[in-house]
Amino acid sequence: MLVTTPVGDARITLYPADGKARVLLALGHGAGGGVEARDLQALAAALPARGITVALVEQPWRVAGKKIGPAPQTLDAAWLPAMAELAAQRLPLVVGGRSAGARVACRTAAQAGAVGVLALAFPLHPPGKPERSRVEELLGSGRPTLVVQAGQDTFGTPEEFPELPAGHRLVAIPYGSHGFAVPKRAPLGQDEALALITEAVGDWILEL
Repeated sequence: MLVTTPVGDARITLYPADGKARVLLALGHGAGGGVEARDLQALAAALPARGITVALVEQPWRVAGKKIGPAPQTLDAAWLPAMAELAAQRLPLVVGGRSAGARVACRTAAQAGAVGVLALAFPLHPPGKPERSRVEELLGSGRPTLVVQAGQDTFGTPEEFPELPAGHRLVAIPYGSHGFAVPKRAPLGQDEALALITEAVGDWILEL
């Protein structure tokens, strides 16, 4: 479905829960790609069987076919109307996304009325610039937050995160890149890595 926003039309693709839905997970994409990202697709495929409806949200710039994402405030302005549209589902809402989408979810969680935040591949800092930390943005959501971070993420490895406060949890995915791609030589296969993500996310959401 298309959702009118102040900055263009966003697109929501729903993956309804099998049977009675218990919660809705809304996921945004990163700045370098769309909802076809492997982690987003894996969650959309796996979580409905656990009673979780998944909504993949495409930002207007992607819907319009543009290659470069806009400024953060523009992303937020598009995200919030999409969350208002999803409120019609009358389910507890968990907001999240990967990379830039995780940042949007953190910044807008309270305004969206979310009960939790899922941060996939949170860009803790620009590659090679650890001094430019975005940890305050991550901690500022005001909601319980799950961070899922790959072991070789150039935007911040699990070890680079500070000790997180109560209500925040970090799950490390070994060997993966920022896109959770696992090298062929790694002892962990790609499907196994994605299963770690979907299991951790599903367990956490159902605990909320």
